[in-house]
Amino acid sequence: MFIHYNIATYQDLEWGSDRGPVDIFNPTHLDTDQWAKAALSAGMKGGFLTTKHHDGFCIWNTNTGTPSLRDTPTKKDVVGEYAASFRKHGLKVGLYYSILDKRNDIRHFNVTPAKIQLVKDHLTELLTNYGEINMIIFDGWAAPWSRIPYTEFPFDEIYRHVKSLQPDCLVTDLNASDYPPSGLFYGDIKAFEQNAGQVLPSESHLPAFSCVTLTDGWFFKTRDYYAEPKSTYQVVHDWLLPQNARHCTLIVNAAPARDGRLAPNLVNRLAEIGRAWHHSGPAPVLKDYMAPVTTNNLAQGCAIRCSGHEDTGGPDLANNGEVHSTWYTPHGDKEGWLEVEFPRPTAFNRVLFSEPVRRFADYPVSRIGAY
Repeated sequence: MFIHYNIATYQDLEWGSDRGPVDIFNPTHLDTDQWAKAALSAGMKGGFLTTKHHDGFCIWNTNTGTPSLRDTPTKKDVVGEYAASFRKHGLKVGLYYSILDKRNDIRHFNVTPAKIQLVKDHLTELLTNYGEINMIIFDGWAAPWSRIPYTEFPFDEIYRHVKSLQPDCLVTDLNASDYPPSGLFYGDIKAFEQNAGQVLPSESHLPAFSCVTLTDGWFFKTRDYYAEPKSTYQVVHDWLLPQNARHCTLIVNAAPARDGRLAPNLVNRLAEIGRAWHHSGPAPVLKDYMAPVTTNNLAQGCAIRCSGHEDTGGPDLANNGEVHSTWYTPHGDKEGWLEVEFPRPTAFNRVLFSEPVRRFADYPVSRIGAY
């Protein structure tokens, strides 16, 4: 279960404002046991709580000086209570953490060593103070709307930091739309945010998860008390069963209201989902797949030469860091070569190629109609 709960909950926003006071965060009836019981009723195996969203507010008592629960009326550590409740009910504990941070001005072209250290300090607190964390979902990193590249905010450094604290903690970033579906890039699990148009391929042979919302948004809005959640049929038959068959775990977001409890309509819908979904047994066994790519592309930006190319498919498109562009050999060529010149002796132990399989011809076009 995804649990989007943060300062945005109290502002009726999807992205919380970093300009207003934080003492509005005041769950008067925080009930993380209710969250856990609702997850169990739906047949879920664990949760993911938004420890810090894009506005930068931390829902744990951080010692880093970042605005957090210390600056609010509540005396409860939300992350701590969530972790304790989910473990008590036999559920796995996962966390969500946004790299994009408007309060601390962590954004593209504005990353500094001090800001990288702040993130590492946050993660150290989260991964040492709350017991075993099974998985952490990063967001606001290489996404199209945050645009913080892994070369600027180093993925491998953060990945290794997490693994140094909890070696078995799975790491992923919501970046599936930017990388080929054939491999794991910057994460142990492939991530698909359906609400952002990231669709699981029809043929998927990698460990993956897909996330959707029961309401129209990620965070709870006042209108959600009265709105009809997504239907049980849609969740089970359109999403859950087809995705499970493709090695993909469905994570459904159920956002708590301002008082810290799930609204009755969400609790009821989760229970309906659990009754409608008859567990189909163990997931299909995955085939062997490559280890995840976590380091930067050493060839990116280096001098490059080739055997030949089409006018609009030069060799620079093979190492420009953009996986959706490609080098094309001249029409009719059966063989070709690329040569990369490093500026200095460079050691590497891996070479990856991606084929532009979308480049095809002789296909029919038909109009289905709008809906």
